[in-house]
Amino acid sequence: MVLVLLITSAIVISYYAGTKRQAAQDAVSASVAATNPTEEELLTVPQDEENRQEQDNVLGTISVPTSNSLPGNGYSRQKVVTDRGTFTVSIAAADLNSARVIADTASSSNCGNDCSVMALKDYVSRNGAFAGINGPYFCPATYASCSGKKNSFDTLIMNKNKVYFNSDNNVYSTIPAAIFYGNTSRFVNQSLEWGRDTGVDSVIANYPLLVRDGNLNFTGSGDGKLNGKGNRSFIGGKDNYAYIGVVSKATVADAAVVLKTMGMKNALNLDSGGSTALWFSGYKFGPGRGLPIAILFVRK
Repeated sequence: MVLVLLITSAIVISYYAGTKRQAAQDAVSASVAATNPTEEELLTVPQDEENRQEQDNVLGTISVPTSNSLPGNGYSRQKVVTDRGTFTVSIAAADLNSARVIADTASSSNCGNDCSVMALKDYVSRNGAFAGINGPYFCPATYASCSGKKNSFDTLIMNKNKVYFNSDNNVYSTIPAAIFYGNTSRFVNQSLEWGRDTGVDSVIANYPLLVRDGNLNFTGSGDGKLNGKGNRSFIGGKDNYAYIGVVSKATVADAAVVLKTMGMKNALNLDSGGSTALWFSGYKFGPGRGLPIAILFVRK
């Protein structure tokens, strides 16, 4: 009888623990859905290089090379051939032996509403960066669902000043994170796997993790906004290199396949839609809306 009661109690405890974990994951999914770009935004991102270059292509003045390999240092715009089709990738690479990846924030500490934002070019300018991209999902001031939390974000970030944002937010500790330090990087499935070490250069959490250890890590979800075709921003790493870029006219799952095809070791999805902005000697995409976070390549 005692044994039966013990087994029954264990089953009940396990059930409620599983229910609690699922509730946390559902909360993350709901937040991602609320702050994802709208379908309209995915289809229309003004003043980006893709649109300008497509116009040039029609006139026959531009030829985009086809390459399924990751570039060396610098910027590349190339077509990548996959089993899901051919996609255009705009990508900047940095050798971490001579560069660092940092996250800069417009606010100096946690902000719940009416948070400060800046244009990507201003982040680039004030840090003397040579490349930059928009950061993770946030709640744009123009979204009705973001009333009361305008331009705020809930994911873990360690900025250039070694300040951890949302460090006490346990719900969002279940999403992936990228950590850059020294001449390498580390990507974890859940940011709760990472402590609060300030000896690294940057910590950036977002969803989903596209590629993990060279393997496809994301193949799709029930979220229609992740499944819509649009410009998909990412940050990645392989060996002593870091990469930022945009896969054009792609779903998030398409972007994962493209980056795996290129040989990326690890890659994390970033925000898209009206937030899409990529800088390398000028805007390649954007300027987009004001950003509470930007990810930058700076010289050591």
